[in-house]
Amino acid sequence: MARRPRTSLAGRSVLITGAARGIGAALARKAAARGARVALVGLEPDVLARVADELGPEHLWVEADVTDPEALKAAVQRSVDTFGGLDIVVANAGIAPLTTVMTSSAHALARTIEVNLTGTMLTAHAALPEIAKRRGHVLLISSAGAFTVLPGMSAYCASKAGVERFGDVLRLEVAHRGVTVASAHPTWIDTDMVRDTEAALPTFKQVRSTLPGPLGAFTSVEACAEALVENLETRGRRVFVPRSVGTVAALRQLVTGALSEKVMMRAAAQRVPELERDIAALQGREFGANSVGDRSQGAA
Repeated sequence: MARRPRTSLAGRSVLITGAARGIGAALARKAAARGARVALVGLEPDVLARVADELGPEHLWVEADVTDPEALKAAVQRSVDTFGGLDIVVANAGIAPLTTVMTSSAHALARTIEVNLTGTMLTAHAALPEIAKRRGHVLLISSAGAFTVLPGMSAYCASKAGVERFGDVLRLEVAHRGVTVASAHPTWIDTDMVRDTEAALPTFKQVRSTLPGPLGAFTSVEACAEALVENLETRGRRVFVPRSVGTVAALRQLVTGALSEKVMMRAAAQRVPELERDIAALQGREFGANSVGDRSQGAA
């Protein structure tokens, strides 16, 4: 397969949501190292400020909730005022509840969709007018959960499947403007969100560790960020982390089909009751210790 042409990030402006930690912060560092000017957007001002200071004075940070259209509009405008325009937006902010549907509050289910899917759509909506001026690029952070299933991840998988479909339609809508759109599909990345989930729910960790091939393996944040920053330069339509996840995506009908479901149902009959006992032990806590996507639980 021929290599995709590259567009250097030197001098380009990049806005990244969920940029205080994890994948977002690592990608910001990679992009800055390649010469981009980065706007870090998120809900943790102290952490955002530290990352921005680390990157250097030519970068900036903005506190904004991705479910707040006016806050996103202001973040985009500040980026444009500072950098003179906007070339790339990365919709990365996301949360994952520590619940099954039966054990969840209605709020936790709805908030997961609001942050992961609606927040992604609003981020793209806010940035697109400026991105289009520069025939730029949109990277939406979906997940391997867009085409796989696991008990305890109903709202998360639904939201990430929605992100993938949103990106596929958006790509058609903006192609004539010279704008490119990609979706990224990582599996288990060594981030606070994944560590928090496995620390809170031992059964979930056991189930994850038994998944075959790339579906059960951990990938470092650095390796994930490297794959993403490559996409910012090559502007391909998909990013799989690790690359072998692409095979799972191509065979998604087998992964989620009737035969596979029968096998998973037998395992779920044992594991889901164990998982729900873990959830009960959390005494009402529904998001990870480092999650800032749910302000109702005291997050900043």
